[in-house]
Amino acid sequence: SPIAEADILAKQKELQTAYDNNAYQRSRAEAYPSMADQLDDIYHNGIDAWKATIKTVKDKYPKG
Repeated sequence: SPIAEADILAKQKELQTAYDNNAYQRSRAEAYPSMADQLDDIYHNGIDAWKATIKTVKDKYPKG
């Protein structure tokens, strides 16, 4: 049976809202250093320096 256009539009809006609400996740993923660079940072500079690097990205792209 065919799907009502209103149902399609409602679902489309729901999916767009979910996508928009997670924009910070996509931005953070691009801004974080690679895993290899993060591990190197921890090895050479310690956990606290690594946390500062990650916090900078999280502050730049906050949730919500």
